[in-house]
Amino acid sequence: MKEDIFDVLIYLFENYLDGDSDNYPDTDVIASELLEAGFQQPDVSKAFDWLESLAEIETISAVVSSSFRIFSAQEIAVFDLECRDFLLFLEHGGILSAVNREIVIDRAMALKDEEITLERLKWIVLMVLLSQPGDGVAFSRMEDIVYDLIPNSLH
Repeated sequence: MKEDIFDVLIYLFENYLDGDSDNYPDTDVIASELLEAGFQQPDVSKAFDWLESLAEIETISAVVSSSFRIFSAQEIAVFDLECRDFLLFLEHGGILSAVNREIVIDRAMALKDEEITLERLKWIVLMVLLSQPGDGVAFSRMEDIVYDLIPNSLH
C-alpha cells in the first residue's frame, strides 16, 4: 500500500491532534515515530508544513451572513460534484461556516498532488474545525460523520 501525505495527516490527527493533552512530544520525536511507522520523509515534511499553514490561518470574521460559492476551474478539477455537494450540505447544515468552507477549500487545494475524495474531504473538514476555536459543536457533529456514527445525507 502506498502511503502519502494524507495518511500522515490522518495518523497525526488520530494519535496527537484529537487528544485532550496540551503536552505533545517534540516535532522531531513525532517525525521519528512517523518514519519508524513506515512513512516517507517527504510526506512527513509536507504533512507538518500543511498543519503549520493551517495553524497560521487567522480567524476571519464573516462580513456577510450568507454567501453563494462559485467554484473556479482549478477547484472543479480538484473537487468532484460529490465533494462540492458535500461542502454545501455541511454549510447548510450549520457544520461549516462560509469562512470555514473557504479554509477547507484552501487546505484541500494545498494538497496539490493528492486526490481529494469524499472521505479525504471529510478528514480535511474535521482537521479545519479542530483548528478553529469555538467550533466544538460543529467538530463533534463532523466527527460523527467521519466515523460514520450518523448518516451524512437524508434519503
